[in-house]
Amino acid sequence: MKRSLNDQLNKHKNVFTDVERNNLIEISVRNKNAFISKNGAIATWVPVESTGRSPKDTYIVKNPESEKKIDWDSPNNIPLDPDVFELIWEDAIKILGEKNELFVTNRAIGADSKYALKVKTVADNSLTALFTLNMFRKQENSNESVFNDDEFQLIVLPYNKLKNKEYSDRIRSDMVIAHDFDNKRGIVIGSAYGGSVKKLMFTVMNFLLPDKNVLPIHCSANEGKDRNSAMFLGLSGTGKTTLSGDKNRALLGDDEHGWSDDGIFNFENGCFAKMIDIDPNKEPEIYDAVMHKDDYRNHGAIIENAMMYPDGTFDYFDDRLTKNSRASYPLEFLKNIKKSSKSAPPKTIIFLTADANGVLPPVAKLSIEQAMFWYLIGYTSKLAGTETGIVDPQTVFSRFFGEPFMPRNPDDYAKMFGKYIEKYDTDVYLVNTGWTGGPYGEGKRFDIMVTRRIVNAALSNELKNVEYKEEDNFKLKIPLSCEGVSEEILDPKNTWKNKNKYDERAKKLAGEFAAHFDKHFKGKVASGLEKVCPGK
Repeated sequence: MKRSLNDQLNKHKNVFTDVERNNLIEISVRNKNAFISKNGAIATWVPVESTGRSPKDTYIVKNPESEKKIDWDSPNNIPLDPDVFELIWEDAIKILGEKNELFVTNRAIGADSKYALKVKTVADNSLTALFTLNMFRKQENSNESVFNDDEFQLIVLPYNKLKNKEYSDRIRSDMVIAHDFDNKRGIVIGSAYGGSVKKLMFTVMNFLLPDKNVLPIHCSANEGKDRNSAMFLGLSGTGKTTLSGDKNRALLGDDEHGWSDDGIFNFENGCFAKMIDIDPNKEPEIYDAVMHKDDYRNHGAIIENAMMYPDGTFDYFDDRLTKNSRASYPLEFLKNIKKSSKSAPPKTIIFLTADANGVLPPVAKLSIEQAMFWYLIGYTSKLAGTETGIVDPQTVFSRFFGEPFMPRNPDDYAKMFGKYIEKYDTDVYLVNTGWTGGPYGEGKRFDIMVTRRIVNAALSNELKNVEYKEEDNFKLKIPLSCEGVSEEILDPKNTWKNKNKYDERAKKLAGEFAAHFDKHFKGKVASGLEKVCPGK
């Protein structure tokens, strides 16, 4: 089947392969795929169904070779029959043949050439090709990859819709994002969201790498001047991007990394940053990467679905189009990066959670089993709507802090994580960037400067040499002191006026942990993890 894609490319009269980046920018503007903004970045807008990921239209081909490795109980792993994928693949190739021009890029996922996967992206849209130049890495002239010369082939048709009656009753809609891990093929049809392309390839890597003794981690990572690296894991709203951006530490990447015995490495070449409500004072690095002034042919940051006025200026606080406006730009647009995007195994890992219940401590040191558990559970809070006043926060669990993109059986990731943190004596801390003194609506959110002081204390090993005590509800070890942080706030119960209400709230949340673990992981992961589960 792969030959048929290459056959189509060989037959087509207008195939543009590995076009230079500045030329792709010009073509995208000329074809009106994007428009020049005042500062030189290019802006684009997509149909409403493409303003974010489409998880219900995202499939994994259920091949006999790999089906036992995939957790089909996860709501994000929707199976697709191999015969249906073949029909869609054939239709996609036919559609490519009907296009006036095609754009092909040959890139790679993975900064470490030993674990890099080649990816050939074929699209009818120059902006898609430019996106892959921003986000995927150059292929190195190396034959040392564990994937040998294997190539992943990705077809992207963002504005087409599927209408084939042969399989229309076997897929949910006319949009498909599909992964065929075993045959190394992928399809995006009907989604013009840049994240569909990026996350498809990350999901592929997250499936393939554990078989190569590499742990894929949804995280940002940076390196200090002492060459010690750190990883930051956290869901949206926890401060992952902000806290990993540090003028004293070089950034490796902000979204996905691999961890092998050779060290850690970034998957990508760029960033796909949220732009809604971006504040240049709080996130100056990201803002400048997108909003610096340059000739549009050199700029090439792609701003997706933000409000742009006729004079070419943006209003990132206007969310009428979407709350998920994004910008794609190369890592080199940031000032403080490590160009190789590789480092030694991490000395410190920070799990970030924004607990809106106000019951978790601002920092806790985790044992190996606890680190495995909190990695598995991926907890944070999401604030519910406030149409009729403030209501309880919603508890969110996303395994491995990236559930939609971690397709394998959970023990595959958890065991490898435990193995590596033990082998490399990595310290793991849980840091709460959420509320203190009460839940959302009563308490207040931790000041960012307090959180930064705590993170710096963890990274500098200050928290290794202090005394700890264990609290009851979550079995967490809380430091008795942290220089520059009030001792009173280190124990969350101290910050509540009504101690009984604290106990009630903490026990309620701990019970949610236990219920979620029993429903999704009991019997699927090592028994030691259940012993450290809150509420048990």
